[in-house]
Amino acid sequence: MSKERKVALVTGGNRGIGYELVKQLALKGFQVILTSRDSETGHEAAQKLKVSTLDVSFVQMDVDSQESIRQAAITVSECFGRLDVLINNAGVYLDENEKLMEMEPSILEATMATNFFGAYHVIRSFMPIMEKQGYGRVINVSSEYGALREMSSPGVGAYKLSKLALNGLTRLVAAEIKGDIQINAVDPGWVSSDMGGPSAPRTPKQAAESILWLATTGPEGPNGGFFRDGKRTDW
Repeated sequence: MSKERKVALVTGGNRGIGYELVKQLALKGFQVILTSRDSETGHEAAQKLKVSTLDVSFVQMDVDSQESIRQAAITVSECFGRLDVLINNAGVYLDENEKLMEMEPSILEATMATNFFGAYHVIRSFMPIMEKQGYGRVINVSSEYGALREMSSPGVGAYKLSKLALNGLTRLVAAEIKGDIQINAVDPGWVSSDMGGPSAPRTPKQAAESILWLATTGPEGPNGGFFRDGKRTDW
């Protein structure tokens, strides 16, 4: 593989864990593409990091829109010519502990659209860039709620199902890809962010550190695993 600087892309990179992932990847020497559905907040986040002389670019991408994803993939291919690391971080938490059979179906549909189908379409659109160079690292930001054992307790049904599906997608894609391309899922833990709330015990920086090691694994690294704090855990 080329010795050129590696390129990384983070979805939902304008705030929280995503923003910290962009920052830490740039500090490690990556050219980083920050994506978000909102152009204004995305530009502001990228500009804030550029002021710190970090190599961060903004590309608008709404993971709920296949056309937006397709256009972003074209932009990345044309402007950067490569993609080495893809982190599917964008996600929503809409249920507020509601039981699956009692919530409005639209909540489940919206959650699956972002947390599962969004990641699916992003992987499907950007994987050809990795396959062309024979190298890539894909990291899906999942949750402990996506473990199969969590389906035995009620509540948070839409979010749980979306992360369970994301974990399954990770395993299936890992079985299909060839070359030095790895895909894994990571549970960042309960993080203090807009989604996790102010009482969460982990900082975005701690969460990012638990994810980023998978961005630089060698060819002997894991593929199709589910990790927390650098350790493989049960699905």
